[in-house]
Formats: sequence, structure tokens, C-alpha cells
Amino acid sequence: MRIKFWGTRGSIPAPGRETVKYGGNTTCVEIRSGEGTCIIIDAGTGIRSLGKKLLKEGVREIHLLITHTHWDHIQGFPFFGPAYRADTVIKIYGVPPTFEKLGKLLAGQMSFDYFPAEFHKLPATIEFVEIKKDGFLLKEFFIKSIETNHPLVTHAYRFEKGKKVFVFMTDNELDSQEIARVSWDEHVEFVKEADILVHDAQYTLEDFPRLKGWGHSSWQRTLEFAEEGKVGEVVLFHHDPERKDQEIDSILRKAKRIIQRNGYRLRVSAAREGRIIRM
Repeated sequence: MRIKFWGTRGSIPAPGRETVKYGGNTTCVEIRSGEGTCIIIDAGTGIRSLGKKLLKEGVREIHLLITHTHWDHIQGFPFFGPAYRADTVIKIYGVPPTFEKLGKLLAGQMSFDYFPAEFHKLPATIEFVEIKKDGFLLKEFFIKSIETNHPLVTHAYRFEKGKKVFVFMTDNELDSQEIARVSWDEHVEFVKEADILVHDAQYTLEDFPRLKGWGHSSWQRTLEFAEEGKVGEVVLFHHDPERKDQEIDSILRKAKRIIQRNGYRLRVSAAREGRIIRM
């Protein structure tokens, strides 16, 4: 399994000199298997560059999993090159209740008032697939889902292939009370013993009191959560658009000191555009 980050930013794209290291594009992650299966998580602005790469490689079957339909997770789809090729099949997956409105919302942001190419005129074959909550097979992967704690219903995904486990859990408020849908313990069980956990860490503990209920976590609580789940490595994700590269560097240094001081077995890193993880 190979994982590549194409968009790591939350809320809104944040291009510029101060975000060049970790990237300014919004959520998009690519998963590839040795057998050639191509899975994409979310269609933030990072999907534009990914689409160019897939066209060069001649990839003609693409599986796109959507966590939820806030703009930073779908706004790149109109610029996804493979959607404009008639020989391409794009299967778009969603969990109810997101699934029921997925087509309408993707088409809505491409209505003529907003965008010159309308969704229903795209040359690619686009199919919508409902994800079974108790897990399903997608080629070589067994995929499970669970709701996160976010104002809009959002789902995390757990990918199992052989003995390797990758979990993608963004837009999740670990300390949620106002928007709690799933308990801490249930989430811990979902990520249990994952080799890699990519988790929302948009805030700091200092940020959290004024942003409670917005559906994101502090990096400090994310560390505690990952350690309790016996995760191998946690990747801090969904960087705040105001967070500069040097601030993320500082967070990483602090996180590593906490891990050492508390005797955690956990490893920590930060999602960075272009980074590849091989499992």
C-alpha cells in the first residue's frame, strides 16, 4: 500500500511562501496498491494535480471516497482531469446520509452560474456507490467506516490490506460534547493498532475553547488518542489555513517532546504535500 498526500490543508486553500513546506491545497489523499488499484480520499483542491498525474499514467478506473461535502473536501472535483475523458470510469463512494445527496451536491457546485462545465455533461462514466457501514471489499482492500464528531455528518475510513492497516479520520472533534455522535472509546476501537493514522489536528489546546463545536481536534488530544489506540504512527492533518510552516515545525517538536516525556511508543509526523508513505 502506498499513500500520497496531495492536499493537507483544512477549511480553505492557503497558498503562499509561508505554507510551501506542508502545502496549501485542501484535502486529497491517494492510496495505491501493488496491484494497481487507485483510491482517492476526498476531492479538495489537491485533486487537480493528482488528476494530471493519473492522466499521464493512463489510469482509467478511479475510486473516490468522500468523507463529507464541505467545500474543502469537494471543491477540486471540477478541475479533476480524468473526469473529462470518455474512456475513464470514476466510482464515487459515500456513506448515508452523505450518499443520498452526493450527486446533487457535486453537480450543484458545477452549475452554470458557478462553473462553465456542468456535471451532467462530463465525458467520463461516473457511478455512485453506497458504502456499507459494516465494511466492504474494494478490490484488494477491506474498508470500514465510522462517523466522526463534526457538525455535518462525516465518516472516517479504515483500510485493511493483508496485515497492514491505514486509518483516515479527519474533521473529528475528540473532545466533542455539543456535536458528539460517537464516543471516544468507539473511535479508539476503530483506530486500534493501525500502522498509520491520519487524524485531524487543526487546533491547539489554546485554540479549542473558542472553536468548540466546529468539528476539529487539537494536536495534543490527537496524540493521546493515537497512543490509547496503540497506533504505530499518527500523522497530524487538516492544518489550519492560518498555520505557517514554522508553526507546524514547532508543533512537531513539542509533540515529540511529549511522546518522549510520557514514554509513548507512538511516532508522530505532519502531513505534507508530496509525502509518500509505503506500507
